[in-house]
Amino acid sequence: MQLLETGSDAHQWAVRSEFWRSEGCRPVTRRRLRERRLEPLVLCGHGVCLRVDGGALVVRNGRTHHPQIPDTYRFFKGDPATPQRIVLLDGSGSVSFDVLDWLGEQGVALIRLGWRGEVRTALGASGYAADPAKVRWQTETRADPVRRLAFACDLIGRKIDAAIQSLSVLPACGKVDLVSQKLRNTHSKLIASPPADLAALRGIEGGASANYFAAWQGVSLKWSGTGKSPIPEAWRTIGPRAAVRVGKIPKNERATHPLNALLNYAYAALQSELQIEAISQGYDPTLGIMHHSYQGSEAYTFDLMEPRRPRVDRAVLGLVLSQTLSPMDFTTRTDGAVRLSPQLARAVVAASATPGSSE
Repeated sequence: MQLLETGSDAHQWAVRSEFWRSEGCRPVTRRRLRERRLEPLVLCGHGVCLRVDGGALVVRNGRTHHPQIPDTYRFFKGDPATPQRIVLLDGSGSVSFDVLDWLGEQGVALIRLGWRGEVRTALGASGYAADPAKVRWQTETRADPVRRLAFACDLIGRKIDAAIQSLSVLPACGKVDLVSQKLRNTHSKLIASPPADLAALRGIEGGASANYFAAWQGVSLKWSGTGKSPIPEAWRTIGPRAAVRVGKIPKNERATHPLNALLNYAYAALQSELQIEAISQGYDPTLGIMHHSYQGSEAYTFDLMEPRRPRVDRAVLGLVLSQTLSPMDFTTRTDGAVRLSPQLARAVVAASATPGSSE
């Protein structure tokens, strides 16, 4: 077997991959006997393979570094250890038609995320069989300004409340306390005196979001190995949520900061989860109430995501603030976008989806 030179980039990449692959960096959840497994099975790397053998689903994880022995799982029909969701993170591999049939029979959803965290495929176990009554409710609620505003106010109220709870993960300081109080005041005003229209509500939500993410800025991140592999100075602390590029308007996509890249992946996992949930319950995921419906947009899924985003933030912040990061965990593309190592992406998706982390 070829040995890697200690201290080389390849060796450090392997070390970090094994670290994020280990159970020591993630919370351990235990299932009661015969209780269905809630956390997703997250796969990454090259050579991922899903096949059916003797009526059981055999899953082989991909390779992300050398040397590595890929994990292999075998799930039998009706086994409570079978995950409710299987998440494929970029990489390469194969899935057979027999596997798709097996997943459908067992009620297992299959999701594929791209390297930027975008949802490329989300296959629900039940397919899309819309419930006419629920789709009619979506249509009528959106068409009625009063009902639409009430629905949106409820979403944003719950989002602000969850944001206040998520700030508790940050190190205690005067700025965090001040922002928490501002959000409490905003939440109270939203309940006592709802805005007149959706535009005013979006202004309130935008202001609350700006304050919320401003409380993150300046919080230090722990790094190791930066002597051999220097990192941008901006990576040493949490910066703005939006990616900033020369001559371009800041956007949240194609993150240029590691934390934002982590959040993008976690949000994509949340989107896939809620999109499948909406479809399985008979809603039209493209028919938004608060969000505008565009062709190919899962607007109703984005509605559902609003109050749950801060809970995902809490999981991601808890992960990065409890760990020491390494330059080997990330690569930077020519456009400045940060890409996560496959095993780190796997860890953050698993952490953000762990039962209890979003409560």
